[in-house]
Amino acid sequence: MKTRIGFSPLLPLLWAAALVLGAIGAAADGAPDSLARKALVLEVRGVIGPAMASYVADSIAEAQTRDAELVILRMDTPGGLDPSMRSIIQSIAASSVPVVGYVAPTGARAASAGTYILYACQIAAMAPGTNLGAATPVRLGGLPTPKPASEPENEEGARDGTQDAGSASSPEPSDAKERKLINDAAAYIRALASLHGRNADWAERAVREGASLSAEEALEAHVIDLMAPSLETLLRAIDGRAVRLGETRVVLDTSDLEPIERRPDWKTRLLAVIGHPNVAYILMLVGIYGLIYEFSNPGAVLPGTLGTLSLLLALYAFQVLPINYAGVGLIILGLALMAMELITPSFGALGLGGIAAFILGSLILIDSDAPALGISLPLVLGLALFSALVIFLALGLALRAHRRPVTTGAEELAGAQGEVVGGFPGSGSVRLHGEIWSASSDRPIVPGTRIRVVRRDGLRLTVEPIHTSPTKASKPS
Repeated sequence: MKTRIGFSPLLPLLWAAALVLGAIGAAADGAPDSLARKALVLEVRGVIGPAMASYVADSIAEAQTRDAELVILRMDTPGGLDPSMRSIIQSIAASSVPVVGYVAPTGARAASAGTYILYACQIAAMAPGTNLGAATPVRLGGLPTPKPASEPENEEGARDGTQDAGSASSPEPSDAKERKLINDAAAYIRALASLHGRNADWAERAVREGASLSAEEALEAHVIDLMAPSLETLLRAIDGRAVRLGETRVVLDTSDLEPIERRPDWKTRLLAVIGHPNVAYILMLVGIYGLIYEFSNPGAVLPGTLGTLSLLLALYAFQVLPINYAGVGLIILGLALMAMELITPSFGALGLGGIAAFILGSLILIDSDAPALGISLPLVLGLALFSALVIFLALGLALRAHRRPVTTGAEELAGAQGEVVGGFPGSGSVRLHGEIWSASSDRPIVPGTRIRVVRRDGLRLTVEPIHTSPTKASKPS
């Protein structure tokens, strides 16, 4: 009896119901609940990268869609990537909702890219015990040499920003490319300062000389608009202030605003983790090691799959980080030399060269002097030490195998011991490893005598007696 299998007529209805429910759920999730009389608080913490730029842009767009009264960027950042910083500034400039930059809590900082973002905000505020500055593009080779301490007469002018930014005390960039990029950065931050009437001279010094200020000094130098120890104090302090939004001026009404925090979602946090230099570095190594293992042991599948996935994630991170591709090349060369050491042992020559190339490539992998974008030196040394231990362990096993006597093949027969069956002098036969072999010897040897193989010629052995008394009762080998 044949059984006919077909689709139930209810199946299309179930699919349609699932689609309708999914659409209703998506519409409900995306429904813009009003944020009227609310301030959207965003956390800008850690390195400024593509994930952070996307988070800020999406949040500002949400604030505009849901009619928020204010957006507050609560900042604590060592800086980050120039494209991501400019993307955040463009989102702030295009926003129809006022944006407040707030460096908090106590101990936080708005260094490097954070200084630019703070200057771009309609209101710039800092909590006590915070600082900003050091806005030189550090990927150009680090901060310029600071002014010698022997010029105290200019200290006060440097602090309040009244010193001429183009004076002779400003260190000159070392080459044409560096001059062009620093001049561009200086012009950019001066333009941001002029938007909201802040101290443009000190802003330029922060770029050209890496100057920094505490919150109190920044307020005195008109770099920021106010100091506030808490979010509630900040909202009360900016109430009634007029800010510029595009071509219009808006008076803030913040006395009774309710702050609502919008934290990064899981996707933003995941991309931020993947984009961290240390994580990207580990992913690259896992990817390369996984592919090496897969190619040397075809069919393992899991190492190859894991290696490919890790390498693709590392490539994503590298395309948003300032990568020195000479460093990538040295790392790959180092790993290749170490793999060759394992495959064709050179008693340390390839392995040591690979370790040296691996460490050097790791140290120059990130093309930036910013500490937040560097790869941890203990991590580099730890991975190099691990690779060295693997190589030396493999070398030890190879040397032990090299010194071990041969146990198979034709070479193993030389020196092997057996027992005479008959014949000799001349041709005869011997029992060796449980087999009867044809043998020859120019000496008379009686049956039962123990013999030693001198050499092998094809299927015939040349043997010599071992000088012990023959034992007929001896067990055959």
